[in-house]
Amino acid sequence: MVNKKLSKDKDTEEKIFEAAREVFAGKGMDGARMQEIADRAGISKSLLHYYYRSKEKLFSAVFDDVAELIFRKFAQIFERDLPFEKKVEHFFTEHIDFLKANPGLPLFILSEINRNPERMKKLTARIDYQKMWYTVWGDLNRDPKQTGGRILHLEPQEIPQLVTTAISITVFPFAARNLLEPVLERSGYSFERYIEERKKFATRLVIDYLSSQKDA
Repeated sequence: MVNKKLSKDKDTEEKIFEAAREVFAGKGMDGARMQEIADRAGISKSLLHYYYRSKEKLFSAVFDDVAELIFRKFAQIFERDLPFEKKVEHFFTEHIDFLKANPGLPLFILSEINRNPERMKKLTARIDYQKMWYTVWGDLNRDPKQTGGRILHLEPQEIPQLVTTAISITVFPFAARNLLEPVLERSGYSFERYIEERKKFATRLVIDYLSSQKDA
């Protein structure tokens, strides 16, 4: 009986989180309404308030969950036992596919960063960025056989530039889709095609840049 109750509670909470992510991503903290979240989750507003007493608490829980999921999910790609070029390819493929499935997340996160920068500082304080930087740097200094036969080079202090540039390459098209899509369409180029082709383009761009640094 207890297990069934726990399972039911978990299912309800997952429905609330899914509904809240969609509403917050589309309307932001200020534009979202608890009634709309309850309706989308298929529960009563009173039950929603039983789980989360206020919109602010629900937003905080959803934002922290989403942001931490994103940071941890993609940081782990560079910890895999793969050649570095494959890690870069996997990063762009998985990041773009994730954003295609969750297109409202970039603006959701960026708007909250601007609205409440302290929240992001607290969240990022729990993530070991230095470990990620040095994992990437270690990959770049392996035998060339481990990097597809290419000699890749970057100084340790340049790793944050590489990582943040890679994130920008994938996030910007989704954050600026309303601006970018009509421009692409006028050129006979659909946004969907552009995004799919961006996976390979971004991988080649990063690897070719790193390869060029051996002579810099």
